[in-house]
Amino acid sequence: MTLLPFLVPSSLDQWREWLRHDAPNLGTILVVLVVTFIVFHKVVARVLEGAIARAARGRAEDSIAVERRARTFVATINWLFTIFLVFVGIALLLDNLGMNVSALVAGVGIIGLGLGLGAQTLIKDVINGTFILIEDQYRVGDIVTVAGVSGEVVEINPRRTVLRDLDGNIHSIPNSTITIATNRTMGFSRINLDLTVPADQDIRRVRELIDSVGEDLAKERAADVISAPHFVRVTGFKEQAVEVKVMGDVRAGSQWALGGELRQRLL
Repeated sequence: MTLLPFLVPSSLDQWREWLRHDAPNLGTILVVLVVTFIVFHKVVARVLEGAIARAARGRAEDSIAVERRARTFVATINWLFTIFLVFVGIALLLDNLGMNVSALVAGVGIIGLGLGLGAQTLIKDVINGTFILIEDQYRVGDIVTVAGVSGEVVEINPRRTVLRDLDGNIHSIPNSTITIATNRTMGFSRINLDLTVPADQDIRRVRELIDSVGEDLAKERAADVISAPHFVRVTGFKEQAVEVKVMGDVRAGSQWALGGELRQRLL
């Protein structure tokens, strides 16, 4: 027995016939979809992640950057595959229930044309998100500022970027609203401090002290410090005070912790 669209068995005999002929097919489709979903997410995604990691290491990229790129790519592939699997599953289920899927697709195409005119923002989201992913502007785990919001990237897909800020708040940002993306943890980061010292201090002594503390920090945290924080220049004057600039390159994402430790040592 084959069910007509949106028609359910009206008698016990019809239910028995449906359970005998059609229910097993529906069960098989659901099982296949679930198994395919699990296999892709657990096996295929892991293989893809490993292949991306090996390819990136061949170009001598930082291991953390490699991991973030792999996670970002796999998350995007999972998102696209899940959508594809949902559409395939719905089509198979409707076909098994006796609905003319070809006619439905044609009807949906006409409706989709109308909806497309009203879904320009969604289209912009997907186009902009695709370029963000292709150009590798940022990855899962990076600290970024996009659309006026700063935080750690916890998810990227062609439609949206999800950030978690310092307060733990989650921000879901449509990709079409992102015109400028500032990545604070790509490649390397930089300690950039403006310190205020009393105007009566010997500026040469201040310079020697800053450079000495920066060298000590670089030796003790050699794995994190690329170039020792050092005195750069006098940047301005205030009433009874002088402002000086201190800079140094560090491992991506470690600038805040190392900057705080440098301040503490300089005190």
